[in-house]
Amino acid sequence: MKGYTKYEKQFFPAPEATADWVKKTYIEKPPIWCSVDLRDGNQALIIPMSLEEKLEFFKLLVKIGFKEIEIGFPAASETEYEFCRTLIENDMIPDDVTIQVLTQSREHIIAKTFEALRGAKHAVVHLYNSTSVAQREQVFRKSKEEIIEIAEFGAKLCKEYREKTPGHFTFEYSPESFTGTEPEFAAEICNRVIDIWQPTAEDKVIINLPVTVSHSMSHVYANQVEYMHKHLNCRENLIISLHPHNDRGCAVADSEMGLLAGGDRIEGTLFGNGERTGNVDIITLAMNMFSQGVDPQLDFTNMPEICELYERVTRMHVYERQPYSGALVFAAFSGSHQDAIAKGMHYREEKGTDIWNVPYLPIDPTDIGRVYEADVIRINSQSGKGGIGYLMETAFSLVLPPKMREVFGYHVKSISDHAHKELSPAEVYDIFMKNYVNVEDNLRAEDVDFIKGDSMRTTLTIHYHGEEKVVVAKGNGSLDAVSNAIKSVIGDVYTLESYTEHALEDGSTSRAASYVSIKNKESGKVYWGAGIDSDIIISSVKALVSAINIMIKG
Repeated sequence: MKGYTKYEKQFFPAPEATADWVKKTYIEKPPIWCSVDLRDGNQALIIPMSLEEKLEFFKLLVKIGFKEIEIGFPAASETEYEFCRTLIENDMIPDDVTIQVLTQSREHIIAKTFEALRGAKHAVVHLYNSTSVAQREQVFRKSKEEIIEIAEFGAKLCKEYREKTPGHFTFEYSPESFTGTEPEFAAEICNRVIDIWQPTAEDKVIINLPVTVSHSMSHVYANQVEYMHKHLNCRENLIISLHPHNDRGCAVADSEMGLLAGGDRIEGTLFGNGERTGNVDIITLAMNMFSQGVDPQLDFTNMPEICELYERVTRMHVYERQPYSGALVFAAFSGSHQDAIAKGMHYREEKGTDIWNVPYLPIDPTDIGRVYEADVIRINSQSGKGGIGYLMETAFSLVLPPKMREVFGYHVKSISDHAHKELSPAEVYDIFMKNYVNVEDNLRAEDVDFIKGDSMRTTLTIHYHGEEKVVVAKGNGSLDAVSNAIKSVIGDVYTLESYTEHALEDGSTSRAASYVSIKNKESGKVYWGAGIDSDIIISSVKALVSAINIMIKG
């Protein structure tokens, strides 16, 4: 591919990298989560959220469990300023939630920021300035020392304004474009800010290490984080925050490795919304922890509700394959996948285990408000008998015999193939009911009565091709007696192959489902029928009659 020679590596590997973090195998506890949906996410929207929409989104974030929420850049616009004041003046911020605002290192902006925060119970003032080689040389055209002076100027002003503004404030500093900055210089500028703010155990400072633009593989970023972790002053009184963007599609990996390497906090957005390719998706990060038995301390138990609100207020779309939250992430269309999932679910029931280890499903979909029949087993021309059978069982309590499941599966797949579409659970159910259950096209049996003696005797009325006959017959059991009665009318053209039954619902008034297979003596072909009735004997008769009608139709 032409053009590759103009690209140089724009990152700086950390010196003295030990990569001690590589020895860790998982994140043992959740980080401090900070949602930046209302600032970083909002500024990336084609149509930014209105005040009312931002308030609704804020309430959602609180409900999910975020304790730190970046609400905007108050000095950037009147809408941002008004949103901040609305939250504070209307006492809409819970006592255990801290809001965060962004500011550049310019006095009028810092002054406006603290004005917007007057009376805040808890707030983080997030100061930033760009430090990368590209920004220093091309945008600001300043030396390293001049860039440090910008940071120090802002840090001192923040400290001055905090002293004269009512409220409780924590400081955060970001060397913006950290990943394009020499690690030694990033540590130096952060330490100069730390020296001004003088963090303590009661007044910690947040040092944010943003992947403003992703330039490297994830382990390179993690080594940079580890370097900062080891070279920042007052480390015990610092919170190292990570803010990865997704330019290389590595934001989740950057975050996970960065946490292993010394990070304490994550700034990100729901579904990864943000500038260019977006921020790190906090849902994916949190659910990755959840899937390994770690409580993320965020509540995504109603993912459909979260998706609906997000799409409505942001006018963005949650991609169908978005990890955990997408509409199709649990969907199995492949027959082999469906069969494995069905068997895995039955295995859990048999063993009575609480441990989740179902093939192809990294988590239990019901943990985030999804349902098996609508979200897991999806029926199209690629589906298999296992999945279709599992759908019928879980959604409609119809436990089809294995061989009937195979016949019905091919029937459903053929319909889907010819229609070139996925079939909903309701459509699959309708196919079964119309084609296999209580079928009475040519043959009908009614007024069935039984008398038990040495053998079972039955009397019934048979309607066949417009003629009605009252027939008496005997058999080894009730179904055999009815079968003999029918044969006396239509001829001995089939053999009764199999019969199974089960209750559809619990309780004395429950209905029963029966399944019967017969073999055509001439062709050797097997036909299946089903019957549903409140009387289990009658349901078996209806299943037999259904199978015979299906055989007659060919």
